[in-house]
Amino acid sequence: MEEKQSYADKPLRCIVKLGGAAITWKNEMEKIDEENLGIVSKHLREAMMGGSTSTSSVKVLGMDWSKTPGSAQIPITPHEFGDQSTFDLMSKFIIVHGAGSFGHFQASRSGVHKGGLHHPLVKAGFVATRISVTSLNLEIVRALAREGIPSIGMSPLASGWSTSKRNISAADTSQVAKSVNSGFVPVLHGDAVYDDLQDCTILSGDVIIRHLAELLKPEYVVFLTDVLGVYDRPPTDSSAVLLREIAVDEDGSWSIVALEHMNKQVEITVAAHDTTGGMVTKITEAALIAKLGIDVYIVKAATDHSFRALNGEIRGDIPDDWLGTVIRSSKQKQKSS
Repeated sequence: MEEKQSYADKPLRCIVKLGGAAITWKNEMEKIDEENLGIVSKHLREAMMGGSTSTSSVKVLGMDWSKTPGSAQIPITPHEFGDQSTFDLMSKFIIVHGAGSFGHFQASRSGVHKGGLHHPLVKAGFVATRISVTSLNLEIVRALAREGIPSIGMSPLASGWSTSKRNISAADTSQVAKSVNSGFVPVLHGDAVYDDLQDCTILSGDVIIRHLAELLKPEYVVFLTDVLGVYDRPPTDSSAVLLREIAVDEDGSWSIVALEHMNKQVEITVAAHDTTGGMVTKITEAALIAKLGIDVYIVKAATDHSFRALNGEIRGDIPDDWLGTVIRSSKQKQKSS
């Protein structure tokens, strides 16, 4: 009889980048898109539980036991937690979220990303940025916990992550790995961190994901965004075309797998207050992940397309009815073709 694999021995299935623009109203300071965050949380729970339609009928045992308005009691019924299987995860996930309308405004106004903690404005901005991004982290962790996901917020600064000239120079991932193997879902975020050469900077969630992917080797990575995927020009342009697939060569260069009539040049814009590089950084980091042989899916959050990506349904041939962008190594593409 085949011995059942222990949860700790299971491979990491997926690292998810929850884009700030997908779960906040990016042009309205510190406002969460509650509807999108709720749908994404449900999709994540179903994917983590195995992705079958039967999981949606399983009773959700919430883990946010904070005091609610109008109630003086903690909302918990202890006996319901007697059956461990009701909230055991089937597969391992890690979540990293962006800041959206949290943190970016504070960071750009004070110049935190440029460094210089000896300047009073930068020091104050460092504090203000961290207050903002950690408050968003808490709300995301709470939303996941309400869906029965045993999530734990982890701030890179507090976990010893730092940079040198904006490149990661130190990152203690031991607690991330231990949490995953213990059945928790770590939730990291873009953060204001110390920098060896310029005192401080902003560490993008996209960079964090690439570093985690290099060390922990997930089966695939999903970027959840506010648009369907990567376009050949800003998606606000009526002639913009969604790029279905981008192939990355061993030297790190990438090319668009496209029909002959498609524009092979890609034009990308970045919001004025975005101190992390926006879609430019996203594609660059995704290409570096794909170079490792790990497929990356960029897809619109809170859609059937994003659920299918989270559930691992896009591996191999891209379904004709799926909308999003797959970034994979040219070697992986050759294997699947």
